[in-house]
Amino acid sequence: MGTPDFAAVTLEALIAAGHEICGVLTQPDKPRNRNKVTYSPVKECALAHGIPVYQPLTAKDAETQALVESLYPELTVVVAYGQILPQKLLDVPKFGSVNVHASLLPKYRGAAPIQWAVLDGETETGVSLMYMTRRLDAGDVIATVRTAIGAEETAPELWDRLAKLGGELLVAAIPHLQDGTASRTPQDESVFTYAPMLTKAMSPVDWNRSAAAIHNQIRGLQPWPCAVAEIDGRLCKLFRAEIGGETKAVPGTILRADKQGIEVACGDGRSLRILELQGEGGKRMNAASYLNGHPIRL
Repeated sequence: MGTPDFAAVTLEALIAAGHEICGVLTQPDKPRNRNKVTYSPVKECALAHGIPVYQPLTAKDAETQALVESLYPELTVVVAYGQILPQKLLDVPKFGSVNVHASLLPKYRGAAPIQWAVLDGETETGVSLMYMTRRLDAGDVIATVRTAIGAEETAPELWDRLAKLGGELLVAAIPHLQDGTASRTPQDESVFTYAPMLTKAMSPVDWNRSAAAIHNQIRGLQPWPCAVAEIDGRLCKLFRAEIGGETKAVPGTILRADKQGIEVACGDGRSLRILELQGEGGKRMNAASYLNGHPIRL
């Protein structure tokens, strides 16, 4: 049960390991234009391997319950499915229902754990495999894998790495789930945090913040909604930056604009050098190319 490309990587790992997938549940197709619809990455993966695909509008009705029961699954794997699942549905498989979640639980429960880890400037994250309960991402942890977050790594780059780690973690744990030797560690409820869905309200850059915080904002809000700032009167999405040196200039002041980037003063007395951006109606490009078409006079 899953929807985005992160979940498709887990499905591919199960198939490669030789497990029989009796069915895939994914979110309904989204309309793209008048004549076409967009399939979820999980549906595309399942169809490519000849696996039956089911797309119920809700997981809470009797029809979905009957569907899952008719498949006689031994184990249900849930990865970013996009719906809250009732306990009765979770209880169908004899080996239970497990979830692959992209954080070191109990930190970053919720919809956007990868992005929030980057936004918060974390230096380490990972993937947790847990038993599912009715409460969001609160089940007992079976296994975890840890990985460092690179200082310049963006959320999409981290997403790709964690997806692979998640598939490997699940495949390694399945024999233990089957023979009853899998660990079961309750989460510490006193230290949990949430990673809510991202919104466009998070996009505008406030140059009064520290250079590190803005740098994390640029890295963490990709691919959507992206950090946005006005650069010399033109609204731009920011994709790559690096922390510069010390400055006494007023936050938001453009200090230099050349082949090395567009350097802006921040609120902590440091600067941030924008390396890659996209102007309104334009293409994503490096700062040098952008300045060729939009020179900034200081």
